[in-house]
Amino acid sequence: MSLKGRHIGFGITGSHCTYSQVVPQIEKLVDAGCSVSVFVTHTVKTTDTRFGKASDWIAKVEEISGHKVVDSIVDAEPYGPRKPLDCMVIAPLTGNSMSKFANAQTDSPVLMAAKATLRNGNPVVLGVSTNDGLGLNLQNIAKLIVAKNIYFIPFGQDDPVNKPNSLVSHMYLLTDTVEAAVDGKQMQPILLEKKQRINNRT
Repeated sequence: MSLKGRHIGFGITGSHCTYSQVVPQIEKLVDAGCSVSVFVTHTVKTTDTRFGKASDWIAKVEEISGHKVVDSIVDAEPYGPRKPLDCMVIAPLTGNSMSKFANAQTDSPVLMAAKATLRNGNPVVLGVSTNDGLGLNLQNIAKLIVAKNIYFIPFGQDDPVNKPNSLVSHMYLLTDTVEAAVDGKQMQPILLEKKQRINNRT
């Protein structure tokens, strides 16, 4: 299914080490003809790390999308009734935000946009990046993976030896997952080994 003309929400939460994998996927959506609205948490907007300055990342996604980021719950709320999204992506999705989403706690612009999208009966696509995906957060993955209109970017253990509980989505599959989700389908296989690739893509 073509994504041309679709309005895609793109939520970014504070897995700083994953930004370099995720930001190019926003560009892929734009190149596919999507209108992309980017939502960020307070952490994304304000935290500088060894992976880059917050202001630089914000400037980058605004340049790619052509729009100012949505950085408040008040500004995110209209994306339910007045500016509906065809699909809401959250990538990277930290364990903290995943726990809140699974338990209906809406305390960030990203989660507000996701809640609004579900309210409209449209798909939400999750790209996990969490160090405790096979720990306490596994219960939240289980709750979300069986929920209506929620889809996962295929994921797996990123470092089974040194971080056995860590799970990360294969972000290069983001656009393909969105295409499937808009058609009401979960991209398969949903569980991937660290070195496994689909059709030799990297």
